[in-house]
Amino acid sequence: MGLFISIEGIDGSGKSSIKEGILNYLRDYNPVGVREPGGTLISERIRALLLDVKSVGITSKTEAFLYASSRSQLVDEVIKPALDEGKIVVADRYIDSTLAYQGYGRGLDLKFLEELNMLCTGGIKPDLTLLLDVDPEVSWHRKKGEKFDRLEQEGIAFQKKVREGYLCLAEREPDRIKVISADRKFSDVLEDALTWVKHLLAGM
Repeated sequence: MGLFISIEGIDGSGKSSIKEGILNYLRDYNPVGVREPGGTLISERIRALLLDVKSVGITSKTEAFLYASSRSQLVDEVIKPALDEGKIVVADRYIDSTLAYQGYGRGLDLKFLEELNMLCTGGIKPDLTLLLDVDPEVSWHRKKGEKFDRLEQEGIAFQKKVREGYLCLAEREPDRIKVISADRKFSDVLEDALTWVKHLLAGM
């Protein structure tokens, strides 16, 4: 069985950059990098629907099911086969995103979302989750001038609820979820992230 690392955080926390830094560090292991929603042909189509600003009227529950559908396809097509082959998978978002965004952000029942995640993943959870924590005000300014997708357009108040949700999840699972302050320069954030990755590798 391989190793599974996920990277979480609100929009603008630097997940994609940290993911690339980790993949570069792990290059000798031939890691598999994925993103959510997305990562397969079907999942990318669902991603386009979810993030399109024209997709008005999507209910919170429908949104959760769409994310779950995208995740199910990704797990079956990419993540599970890679882990079965003993590879290291690094994901930009995974199950905690649903709990933080649709649970704490949208107000959906957490037990329902946890059961939904169990169904769409077959119980596959990351061995390590790096939570890039940043104040929504900071992340908002980082993305200033960019074209916002449907969820990013929800604004700072929504992102604050999501951030609080992430921190609650970290308190619930401190052994898996490691909080990293992401309002510093990239090299410092990446150094902290790689420290946890090295700990994980040491236990292989």
